[in-house]
Amino acid sequence: MSGDHSHNEDQIDCGSRVNDSHKHKDKYKEKEHKHKDHKKDKEREKSKYGNSDHKDSSDKKHRDKEKMKHKDGSTDKYKDKHKEKRKEEKMKSLDVKIKKEKENGFASPQHLKSEPEDDFYHSPKQSLKRVRNEDNDSEFQPKKIKTENDKKAKKRKQDEDIKPKKTKNKKGEVTDGKKKAKKEPEEKWKWWEEERYTDGVKWKFLEHKGPVFAPPYDPLPSHVKFYYDGKTMKLSPEAEEVATFFAKMLDHEYTTKDIFRKNFFKDWRKEMTSEEKTKITDLKKCNFSEMSEYFKAQSEARKAMTKEEKLKIKEENERLLQEYGFCIMDNHRERIANFRIEPPGLFRGRGDHPKMGMLKRRIRPEDIIVNCSKDSKHPEPPPGRKWKEVRHDNKVTWLVSWTENIQGSIKYIMLNPSSRIKGEKDWQKYETARRLKKCVDRIRNQYREDWKSKEMRIRQRAVALYFIDKLALRAGNEKEEGETADTVGCCSLRVEHIKLYPENDGQEYVVEFDFLGKDSIRYYNKVPVEKRVFKNLQLFMENKEPDDDLFDRLNTSILNKHLQELMDGLTAKVFRTYNASITLQQQLKELTNAEENIPAKILSYNRANRAVAILCNHQRAPPKTFEKSMQNLQTKIDAKRDQLSDAKRELKSAKADAKVRKDEKSKKTVETKKKAVQRIEEQLMKLEVQATDREENKQIALGTSKLNYLDPRISVAWCKKWGIPVEKIYNKTQP
Repeated sequence: MSGDHSHNEDQIDCGSRVNDSHKHKDKYKEKEHKHKDHKKDKEREKSKYGNSDHKDSSDKKHRDKEKMKHKDGSTDKYKDKHKEKRKEEKMKSLDVKIKKEKENGFASPQHLKSEPEDDFYHSPKQSLKRVRNEDNDSEFQPKKIKTENDKKAKKRKQDEDIKPKKTKNKKGEVTDGKKKAKKEPEEKWKWWEEERYTDGVKWKFLEHKGPVFAPPYDPLPSHVKFYYDGKTMKLSPEAEEVATFFAKMLDHEYTTKDIFRKNFFKDWRKEMTSEEKTKITDLKKCNFSEMSEYFKAQSEARKAMTKEEKLKIKEENERLLQEYGFCIMDNHRERIANFRIEPPGLFRGRGDHPKMGMLKRRIRPEDIIVNCSKDSKHPEPPPGRKWKEVRHDNKVTWLVSWTENIQGSIKYIMLNPSSRIKGEKDWQKYETARRLKKCVDRIRNQYREDWKSKEMRIRQRAVALYFIDKLALRAGNEKEEGETADTVGCCSLRVEHIKLYPENDGQEYVVEFDFLGKDSIRYYNKVPVEKRVFKNLQLFMENKEPDDDLFDRLNTSILNKHLQELMDGLTAKVFRTYNASITLQQQLKELTNAEENIPAKILSYNRANRAVAILCNHQRAPPKTFEKSMQNLQTKIDAKRDQLSDAKRELKSAKADAKVRKDEKSKKTVETKKKAVQRIEEQLMKLEVQATDREENKQIALGTSKLNYLDPRISVAWCKKWGIPVEKIYNKTQP
């Protein structure tokens, strides 16, 4: 994928050595007569830093010596030579380090030989830390370069003390040094250059401040009333809080659904006093309108806040982030993904979830399990409260956990995606997908052979694997009846989810899929399949009812066990990752036009990403504000077109004026008007590309595939090849 970049790395390594040999030959003759001076100079330098008692006198002598040597430039030449020698030594040590890492089974993902760009699984292993993939080649250079930069910065500091006159002429360098000093505390942890822990250990030291709890309930003002059967009624604080959850959603379609209303009312009554339970017996008689209007007014008031008020909130959020949003892991400061506990509310779920409308209860310190080091400063619970448990389990990656009351699932506070733990997990995931490339043809040949097996279970397994490979279907996990929405994956498909057409729209052996996938997102697809797959499906459907399992002799455990036998670490999800990444690479190759500008190339990238999102069925409902935002964008486009017409008219007039006058001033005016027209044309094109992109993305979620299924090294290599800033592909929230 990014063969040029590792080629650049080779050039850098190679170039430094060639330069060393040439410089060595050129300066060999000068070496002898300089060596004595240098030896004395080196001794003085040593005494200067080694003996603090004689610092002042040695400084003075050193300055004198520097002045003498700068007359013939001998010291500068020697410095260059010495630098080159250090380069060579560092390169040798780096080679030794890589060899050792390889012996330990974990080589740095950065330093690999150049490989073909168009083969995703033979591209150089770059870091998965996307924030570090900046639009320069520094990431692909050996670590020695950073060390040299540090030493150059130190050298400049010394030069500043020794030669104050010279530094006045090198303001740029000094300023750079200062900038570097400011950035030093933010230096990222280069975890990929270190050896991994063994025996499942994730960390050796972990310290954090614990979670931030949702604020306590603030009762409604006395003028905001709740009505039951047309009469005002004062609710207890517990019942009032749950009523406000419903009031905030009054305009949402959820509150019109019977299952939502039924579940809400059942859980609300549990929070009522006995007197309230006696009176409030019918949800239809409840009037939440004043509550709803109050919250709408609150929302508008927040939008209308002054800059000072917004700044105050921002500062408070920043304070909480600095206190609770970071942890210390193995002597490094790591960002925590979400340190806030979710506030209470009403459960929504995806699609027609049977538990929608149920009350998500407030999480208290007594529900929380904290995980940290024994030797760390343990997080303190709020005054007068205590944690459920404090653990010291260094084989898990979570910091805080609790069990939510709706489905009994365990929720976690974990590290940010830019952390070592998340980055290493991602790196391993994409490396497994790259390994699949080497044996995918063998696996495909195997499951094709299995279509003819005498055993029904093997045939079913082979057909399911074909669908997972060809259509990037999820495997599907077993779940208890009625616990969640009726969602299925490949292994849990029922007869009613597919239809077979021997011929459809001019294509033979067509299978129509129609089912609810993960998050209740509908999967609908008509796809032609191989004849033997079609015949097998007919066989699997014989004498079965619509609600019977299509693959009645298969489940995800059986499938994944078989996949493990085919390749170590292989699961159904690896096929999705592999097919998503390979699709992106192929699409980028086809869609990218070298002659297009940056906005057009970014549109090509988004179209390639969109092909992956469609393959993985990453859909979304159009945003509520979509129509309005498109109207606003169209208004901007129309205004820009008018501006362009005016600019062209002015240019025409300026050209006519220049023909008459034929002076320098009128020529300059024509050039200025030309540039204005070009600038407005570029701005218009950018807006039109944005409108196209937004329209095409209306019902497609690009973020899921980009962050979870696409190897970032493909995107970064593409950015570097075409000169696109990486920030245009991965924003600040997508590390």
